[in-house]
Amino acid sequence: MAMFFKRWVDPFIILGSLFLLLRLHGERLNEHNLLLMAVVFFVSRTVFKQIGLYHTFRNRKPLSFALDIFLGWTIVVALLLLIGRETGSFSEYSKRVMLTWFCVAPAALWLGHMTARAIALSHIKNGTQRTALIVGANVPGFTLYSRLNDNPHLFIKVLGFFDDRKTSRRPQEMTGPYLGKVCDVISCIHEHNVDLVFISLPIASQSRILRLVDELQDTTASVYFLPDIYAFDLMQARLDHLDGVPIVGICETPFTGINEVIKRTTDIILSLMITLALSPLLLVIAICVKISSPGPAIFKQRRYGLNGEDIIVFKFRSMTVCEDGGVIVQARPGDSRVTKLGAFLRRSSLDELPQFFNVIQGSMSIVGPRPHAVAHNELYRKLIKGYMLRHKVKPGITGLAQVNGFRGETETLDKMRSRIELDLEYIRSWSMLLDLWIILRTAKELVRSKNAY
Repeated sequence: MAMFFKRWVDPFIILGSLFLLLRLHGERLNEHNLLLMAVVFFVSRTVFKQIGLYHTFRNRKPLSFALDIFLGWTIVVALLLLIGRETGSFSEYSKRVMLTWFCVAPAALWLGHMTARAIALSHIKNGTQRTALIVGANVPGFTLYSRLNDNPHLFIKVLGFFDDRKTSRRPQEMTGPYLGKVCDVISCIHEHNVDLVFISLPIASQSRILRLVDELQDTTASVYFLPDIYAFDLMQARLDHLDGVPIVGICETPFTGINEVIKRTTDIILSLMITLALSPLLLVIAICVKISSPGPAIFKQRRYGLNGEDIIVFKFRSMTVCEDGGVIVQARPGDSRVTKLGAFLRRSSLDELPQFFNVIQGSMSIVGPRPHAVAHNELYRKLIKGYMLRHKVKPGITGLAQVNGFRGETETLDKMRSRIELDLEYIRSWSMLLDLWIILRTAKELVRSKNAY
């Protein structure tokens, strides 16, 4: 259903609404409008896919789904405006038609999806479902079983599991019906006219898998294999191929392809806007830091950036020292190294403002894991499993950890471990909506936070 919307219905709604508005306003369908339709077709498909719209269709509440559509359409409109500005083609289009279309299209998309959802539910009530079996009562099999049960819009009903292991060796949380051993699969398919078979046996059981696949060729069931990758700590896992050879990525950055373009474009636009708006404040702070205590106004320190490469991070100097060696002591409450002005800058996070220049430069992002001093990286990478995975993305001025209470000093290993878990969770679940949420939460936290010294 989601793929059907992605390929046909959504583009039809978007382009159809534009076509109708052009006719209602007496506009011709000229070459400029046709070119716009072609651009919108490809841009909207790409953007909606990247924000996960077609995954959320099946299990999100209508209001939440509406927000996803609004976010995706806002990005599409922003890209169209950017293209129009760069090509100088604004004058070729009716402002009245475009403004109306920008407002009508997302509402039409939402109504289209809600109608499809209602139709899907009616089909489920009428019994229009495919039946399935899962061979292998393990974590991948149970995960699939749970997803299929939670998403009725897939029209798949799982009859149960087949497994040769004893009950004591199966996952304790598995609640699905057990139908028998692997040798009983074929007879069950014939008896119940099963449509789908999902093989979730471990890769080590290759001989059993080959034997089962050979027997399944005597049925009309569609057969799928679930790779046992849940034993790994997955991060942006996805199926891909290299020159026709299928591969499964289990640890990857979310910023590839269009995601990288969207992230970088957003960073540049927001950073330039913020820097220009705050330029008088930046100048005042720099002068105050310079005259309040000896030393430079801007403090530069080496940090680990994308892929663990060294970067130079800018901050307004808030201490009487400029440490960048093998041993760096984090600032603590009442730290004598912190100047009076520096204490205010750290408490209000104004000392971080020069990092927007890092974002424009390309070494940082607005949202991402906070960069740690090189000395701290070398310490914690030995103590915390998966620590260096946080460097699969650019470091950020703010991040998921910071809006969840882990801002400022992390005086215990447990606190640092919790911070790293949130950093990795950000990488696993990144979306533009999550970035916007973190930015808004950061503004709120800055007003009341007392964790920075």
